[in-house]
Amino acid sequence: MLNLFRIIALIEGVTTLALFLVAMPMKYAFGNPALVPPVGMSHGVAWMAYVVAMPLCLSGVSMPAFGWVRTFIAALFPFGTFLNDPFLKRMGQKA
Repeated sequence: MLNLFRIIALIEGVTTLALFLVAMPMKYAFGNPALVPPVGMSHGVAWMAYVVAMPLCLSGVSMPAFGWVRTFIAALFPFGTFLNDPFLKRMGQKA
């Protein structure tokens, strides 16, 4: 289940970057907002999947309370899920 969560986290991170690095620059720099709704929607769905999958997929992982907080906070910042992935990988190796 941990690997499934890591995949969801990767998707969440990629959609964040797509929103910030592709869709929003297209809107504000080039005046073309066409990508913002679909990319924003996909990011929103990915973020909700991340939050829902977190307790479901990580419940069997022996992780300190700080790890849970860190993993949640990682979804709030660009690159956060990518930076948190090595931590999740280590937690999976302990199991």
